[in-house]
Amino acid sequence: MELLAPWLDDGVEHVGSTAVPGLAAKPIIDLMASVNDPDVVVEQASQRLAADGWCYVPPELDGRPWRRFFVKPDASGQRRMAHLHVIPSGHVRWAEQLAFRDILRRDDQLARRYAELKRRLTDQHGHDREAYTEAKATFIAEALQHGAELDTRPPD
Repeated sequence: MELLAPWLDDGVEHVGSTAVPGLAAKPIIDLMASVNDPDVVVEQASQRLAADGWCYVPPELDGRPWRRFFVKPDASGQRRMAHLHVIPSGHVRWAEQLAFRDILRRDDQLARRYAELKRRLTDQHGHDREAYTEAKATFIAEALQHGAELDTRPPD
């Protein structure tokens, strides 16, 4: 993402369900940017991002103090097209997001189970995004653990 180029450390990654081919997903692209200091990005790049249609969500509304968050609405302003998660370099969340994405890309069965879980949780939690996200946490933690175990096994 050129808009953040001066602040990027480890680049920008496409994460979330839309980053996994064939996985059921809401039509919202999740981008994750690794920067030295997310607050500096907010201070220095917000105007640049706003000119491109990004809206800043303050930490007190976002509820995730480890990141700074921007959303990009569609032309109607009624739906989100994209999320931008600005994360400090080296934060554990960076590695976890990439690992989870990559595990789902490698393991079709796990991706199917995740899609089924997401459908059930959508039915259960309707429009409560926080409850929906929280309800996925155990599955994600188990998938990350499973992926870590596979990565440490010696090759056959």
